Amino acid sequence: MGMTLKKAWYKLAIKLYIPAAINGMRYTLGRVFRKKATLSYPEEVHVPRKGYRGEHRLKKDEVGRMKCVACLMCQTACPAECIQIVGAPSPWPDREKIPVVFNIDMLKCIYCGMCEEACPCDAIELTPTFTKVATTREEKIYDINKLLSR
Repeated sequence: MGMTLKKAWYKLAIKLYIPAAINGMRYTLGRVFRKKATLSYPEEVHVPRKGYRGEHRLKKDEVGRMKCVACLMCQTACPAECIQIVGAPSPWPDREKIPVVFNIDMLKCIYCGMCEEACPCDAIELTPTFTKVATTREEKIYDINKLLSR
């Protein structure tokens, strides 16, 4: 009795194992001949697709002044609450305020693009530049000078 039960389990295991092994081999062989997804980074540069949202930058107008008018729309629209803006009176007659402090905490940012959409004067944009590696947390808090230099 014990021997026939053992044979039955053995036959069942073989019936289940062989099709699974064949499916696994078929999948593996199918993947071998596909295009590789990896890049040799320093030699090959990855080109991001259109619409990729990477690092932030602040734009300048034709005169070279920053376009931002410290309206706080991007700070309000940000779901991650990673933007901090402090405004001050503007020295130029065509604007009421300019930002004195404009910080973006890139460790909190979710790269959703809401700040870019909310900006009425088209002052902030997400570039196709990949995020850079940092060794400290402070390096990932972008201030106004870093955002304007991009």
